[in-house]
Amino acid sequence: MVRTISSVVEVPILETERLRLRGHRLDDFADCAAMWADPEVTRYIGGKPLTEEESWTKFLRYAGHWSLLGFGYWVAEEKATGTFVGEIGFADYKREIEPPLKGVPEIGWVLASAAHGKGYATEAVRGAVQWGDLHFNSARTACIIAPDNLASIHVAEKCGYRPSGVTTYKGHPTLMLVRDPKAYL
Repeated sequence: MVRTISSVVEVPILETERLRLRGHRLDDFADCAAMWADPEVTRYIGGKPLTEEESWTKFLRYAGHWSLLGFGYWVAEEKATGTFVGEIGFADYKREIEPPLKGVPEIGWVLASAAHGKGYATEAVRGAVQWGDLHFNSARTACIIAPDNLASIHVAEKCGYRPSGVTTYKGHPTLMLVRDPKAYL
């Protein structure tokens, strides 16, 4: 006899002043794929638009993080309208990078072009960082950003991330930033 036991992971819903951060749903895929296909969005993230297949792999990876690690990415949407804004969250990508990020949750964010320049990235990152400070028991977190991506570097610094060095990732110079929440207690 087979018995079904549910093991669905509840993705926490976070709310900021203007945004709701929630788990991905299947009906979010069209917005996610459109965002990742936009050259303006991917200019500093991999340098090329993603195919639908590549976006689907990324989409499934988000769900897998929550299921296996208890953290992952959220969809960011405007609270007032429900409009898709982008994606934000923490991951463990097992990157081949020096210094290694093993055991250090890596925060990342990406916004649809229509959401650029509205302060949403800072608002979403601050919300995720607050959740991370509690969830990761005040452990440090990190992010990597292309050195030319001044807007994202500014967001990271406003949210407490400090440059820790320049490294190389996939053949490109990459700025590594870390945040030690104990510095903010």
